[in-house]
Amino acid sequence: MGGVRAKLTGMVWLALAGGGQERGIRYADIAPGIDFSYITNNHYTGRKYFPQPMCGGVAVFDFDRDGWMDIYFTNGAEYPQLTKTDPAFYHCLLRNKGGRTFEDVTRKAGLAGEHLDFSFGVAAGDYDNDGYPDLFIANIGPNALFHNNGDGTFTDVTAGSGLDQKPPETLSVQGAWFDYDSDGRLDLVLSNYTLWTPSKDRRCTLEGGVEFYCSPRIYTPVPHRLYRNLGGGKFADVTAQSGFAKALGKGMGIGIADFNRDGRQDVFIANDTEPNFLYLNNGDGTFREVGLEYWVAYNDGGVTVSAMGCDAKDFDNDGWVDIFYNNLKTQIHALFRSLDGQEFEYVSGPYGIEALSRQFSGWSNGFIDFDNDGWKDIYSANGHVDYFGPNAEQHDTMLRNMAGKEFRDVSASLGEDFMRLGYQRGSAFGDLNNDGFLDLVVTSLNRKPRILISSGDNSNHWLLVETRGTKSNRDGIGAEVTLTTASGRRLYNHVTTSVGFMSSSDKRVHFGLGREAAIRSLEIRWPSGAVQRLEDVRPDQILQVTEP
Repeated sequence: MGGVRAKLTGMVWLALAGGGQERGIRYADIAPGIDFSYITNNHYTGRKYFPQPMCGGVAVFDFDRDGWMDIYFTNGAEYPQLTKTDPAFYHCLLRNKGGRTFEDVTRKAGLAGEHLDFSFGVAAGDYDNDGYPDLFIANIGPNALFHNNGDGTFTDVTAGSGLDQKPPETLSVQGAWFDYDSDGRLDLVLSNYTLWTPSKDRRCTLEGGVEFYCSPRIYTPVPHRLYRNLGGGKFADVTAQSGFAKALGKGMGIGIADFNRDGRQDVFIANDTEPNFLYLNNGDGTFREVGLEYWVAYNDGGVTVSAMGCDAKDFDNDGWVDIFYNNLKTQIHALFRSLDGQEFEYVSGPYGIEALSRQFSGWSNGFIDFDNDGWKDIYSANGHVDYFGPNAEQHDTMLRNMAGKEFRDVSASLGEDFMRLGYQRGSAFGDLNNDGFLDLVVTSLNRKPRILISSGDNSNHWLLVETRGTKSNRDGIGAEVTLTTASGRRLYNHVTTSVGFMSSSDKRVHFGLGREAAIRSLEIRWPSGAVQRLEDVRPDQILQVTEP
């Protein structure tokens, strides 16, 4: 009887969401019409260096606080010296001038990154609570912290911040902002991959001398790192005392969420060819790594895979945060469903992910309700790690969530711009034109990125919630938002910018409502512990909420 009730409930909610038919959502790439020269440049010239396949981080964030989401791209460097020898390797900041028009303000902002080496991920967050989002950039060499001055410019404040400290030769992939000790200041977790320098790079060849990228298994794993925000622009490396130093991995994507609903922010890190890590926050400044105990360390066969980007959201609207990460082709993208926060169940098979993902090599990804029906779908930025062999260049995929019961591939219906073949890497989500439908920004190796604007034309309702912390961190990162519609349907989301691989997404919390045009209540649980409840909220708006 319980299974029948669940099926009927899903059918009712699917009807409220607008039915089971695709509603005409398409994506159009507006990048060709924008005057900017950025190309994701990993300096591939025939010699294959191990980190080269990882290039092209993306941040979608409102750097000037004008209400429009801007875009930032990171870039590579010339091998083997690891220097940005000319503007072809510079980073890029595009200022949003109203939804479909962008201006390249990189030089004006001081964000070209010409003094950095080969860069990977970017994390946007207001670490000093001044109201303006700052940027952390992970690199092969020294990492970088850029402070937003609030006047359209940024200053490199890495030196002496504490974020300039990491073990020699450590290759860092991605940072993520979160407030693990609930002191109102954003801390930083850093996924590291291995110890590597160009002089220690290994060369792997096929018969006839054809080079290929070596297996990650020949490189040593290293600890991920945790930095506590002390205030005043200073951070302390608390990797050892927090427990992060005990586990060695090859870190890629980072998911931030309160997985067991104890009021504290936890961390999931996808590891490449190593067991994945789930760090549960003990609330006393320490973490316990429970990936194996919670059944997310390995796939369903008990083996390690090439886990890439990841995201942590509630895909089935049961109130518990689930986990997704993608892999290289034939390894199967992984969907883990939370079982009341006590453990996870690997559900790639029964939910259709196994069959739909087998031929794709995924990098960045994320849960995204692209059609605003109230069910979080799964996006994956695809492209193989190497340049030869069949099915190397790939198109991205969008797997539509069918009322929390299965996923269906609707990629081909989203338009030719969405289906462009390439070696996609970074991706970020954000509502670039403030129409309530999420847009996509995607980088591809040695090509111009795509800025994919949703057609937003299926008449489904929506809500965007922009949080402003007072006792909590200014961004409200970690705040949990529960929306209840007039029909009693409950939707769950939380504030985070760490989504996918090497990327940072729009921090505004997005809800699709389907055909429901009334919101009974909105409840926000702030990181400080405060609970705020709003009644009879109007849909189809960007709602700004300040912590009481």
